[in-house]
Amino acid sequence: MTLPRWFSQPYPPEGASAAEGIRNQLGRPELDLLTILVRESAQNSWDARLPSSSAPVDFRIDLRTVGPAHSGAWRDLLLEGAPESVQHFPLREALRHGPIRLLSVSDRGTRGLGGPTRADNAVGDERDFVSFIRNIGEPRDVALGGGTYGFGKGIFYLLSRSGTVLVHSRCRTSLGGLETRLIGCTLWKSYKATETRGERRYTGRHWWGDASGEVIEPLIGQEAEATAQRLGLKPFGPDETGTSVVVIDPNLDGLPANHAADYLADTITWHLWPKMISVGGKPPAMHFSVSCDGIEHPVPDPRATRPLNLFVSAYEAMIGSAGTDLECRRPKRHLGRLGLVKRIMPPLEPTRASRMLDIETLVHHICLMRPAELVVTYRPGPKPPSENQGYAGVFRADVSMDEVYAKAEPPTHDAWNPQSLERPESTYVQTTFSRINEALESLLSLGGVTRPGASNVALGAASSMFSGLVGGAWGIGGATAYAKPGSTFRRGSRSDGTEGNAVSSASGVHARTSAPDRRRTTTDDTVGPDSHDNGRRPAEGVPELGATSVPRRRPRVQYVGDPYYDEHNDVSVLVQEFRLPIAGPQRVHIDLAVTLPGTGGRETDPPIGATMPVLLGWEDGDGLLHASASCVIEGGETVWRALVRPAPDTMTEIGIKVEAVRTT
Repeated sequence: MTLPRWFSQPYPPEGASAAEGIRNQLGRPELDLLTILVRESAQNSWDARLPSSSAPVDFRIDLRTVGPAHSGAWRDLLLEGAPESVQHFPLREALRHGPIRLLSVSDRGTRGLGGPTRADNAVGDERDFVSFIRNIGEPRDVALGGGTYGFGKGIFYLLSRSGTVLVHSRCRTSLGGLETRLIGCTLWKSYKATETRGERRYTGRHWWGDASGEVIEPLIGQEAEATAQRLGLKPFGPDETGTSVVVIDPNLDGLPANHAADYLADTITWHLWPKMISVGGKPPAMHFSVSCDGIEHPVPDPRATRPLNLFVSAYEAMIGSAGTDLECRRPKRHLGRLGLVKRIMPPLEPTRASRMLDIETLVHHICLMRPAELVVTYRPGPKPPSENQGYAGVFRADVSMDEVYAKAEPPTHDAWNPQSLERPESTYVQTTFSRINEALESLLSLGGVTRPGASNVALGAASSMFSGLVGGAWGIGGATAYAKPGSTFRRGSRSDGTEGNAVSSASGVHARTSAPDRRRTTTDDTVGPDSHDNGRRPAEGVPELGATSVPRRRPRVQYVGDPYYDEHNDVSVLVQEFRLPIAGPQRVHIDLAVTLPGTGGRETDPPIGATMPVLLGWEDGDGLLHASASCVIEGGETVWRALVRPAPDTMTEIGIKVEAVRTT
């Protein structure tokens, strides 16, 4: 059996690239290393998919610590023939002290690293091995692939503190059989060493494998499988092909391993969601998973994750009849298709992954992608006029324009830079941005005709600016409380919410679709058993519905906190929580209107073409939705929720009416 050992590349007479130059090929990207790892490695896996297979490409990231059963093999096998200087070869230090940490990126259902193993023999179309292991900067050889010049593989070396990876691959040979290959690679720094023949310069590139010939080769077949087993690497199935790249001593940006796994899972969803969704009855193109020390860390479902579900809807609009073709008129070219979706939505809770993309509490972005449908970037657009309104878009370049947009990308493929292109290609990319901006202006416009010199401002935004002038409307909600004219009550603190209306008398609860503040506005008004929330005593002697006697206590609504935004079945809703403190069956109704800022007036009949708030139903304490205009509720301490779909760019008024139900 061949014992693998290290070979350090000296500078040949004709010269070679120094390791530092190769490591710097990625430049200084704005994204962190873990994010680039996800993007570049998944892109490599997608480009290596088997064209004859309809099964999804399986993509895994595993973080683990080498156990005692295998740690000795790692030290014995990977230090054989290694350079003595830790400065020139830091893997020595990484293996000698402490636990050995690994990050493995694996794909299955891909073709593996096949073709010749020597660069001078790679003259045909199949040269995956030499392109990944030996050569730098080769043009992509996959039509409509995500990569361009192969610089992305440098992220594996940058992520390793010792600049070292093991590559374990299985491919088909030219004769149709399966072949397993195993090789190690280090990319660190060039250096000068003193030898018996004098000083010699080295490039800083090292390979670990079969060094018995004139060129170091990977371990192949049974030797590769046996060595992989000694190291504890996951074996391939009987008919599996693919590649595993094992990063030794990964830099996790200061995160504990389990937190890094969560971050990687979230990052996968943000950057690779187009490959995760099923469209038109077809299965997802790729399957993703993340684990840490054997524990799975679920990758979020983009259809169930805000705000990515909005981008999924925009994608479906783009490929459907709602999509728009973007054209360049001079020179005339079809650029691609655009889908846009706008929704009322509660503020986002940003994550580390979304912050990396500058997406915080509001989404107003267009996802740019090429025909390979890998996310290039999220391009911010103008903020919507209403703070509780968001929009998302997806632009996919046309197949005929793929080369143009590919050339506009930096090595990390995370932007389109028209300034890096010559005309007319720069014109195409710049026109793409112009057409997207035009579509966004139309999306955010309220329509109608504006007088010359006037501003077209959304009602939601205007209500925020002029809320202090509202004097005739009283209510609590949307983080604003207005006093009823002439009232003398005081506001303070109260823990159980705000009392509401009594028999057929709706309290005005204003919830602005433009106000993102979800804080509770509370009151210290003490409410007795027969009191209203403004301190007045109710009228007595009003009979129950269908009854002839006078009840001792009238039914009433007790509001619990202020209205707030939430999501229900992917629909943004306005929620008012309430309870009915008086015992007995009671029927509740909703009273919805649009309040006009500045006048205190309310609209219950919409103008032509306008929308009004709509009650979706009443949700009980168990989360069951009763989708009816009215609902009979047993009074008590149970908190119910009225779910309302608000009208965009308005200030919605919610009132809940209650009446007693006769019992026999």
